[in-house]
Amino acid sequence: MSAEPELWAPQACTLPTAARPLRVAEFDELFTEAVRGVRRMGATSVSMDLTPSPEVAARAAELAVREVGCCSFFTFGLIVTGGSLCLEITVPEQHADVLEALAARAEGASA
Repeated sequence: MSAEPELWAPQACTLPTAARPLRVAEFDELFTEAVRGVRRMGATSVSMDLTPSPEVAARAAELAVREVGCCSFFTFGLIVTGGSLCLEITVPEQHADVLEALAARAEGASA
């Protein structure tokens, strides 16, 4: 995955610049190990099918909570139903490019 963190970390992000590659690596690890599919629900919403396990759910939730701490415009939701686990991510319209870059990264990692 060659995309640089700056491609999806907006200026509004309060995470120190030096810490951004580490956060990108955490997302990449989740994407590579747990994402089974990515569905774009529109320009501002994405749903990622994850491996349905308590460990993956906990990891996704913990990462989402930390991400909202520096990029408060994200809305994350974990949906658990009928043996499936989905991570839904929504952003305001002005951050659609950030979501698109994140979704593309997830697709590349899970391919």
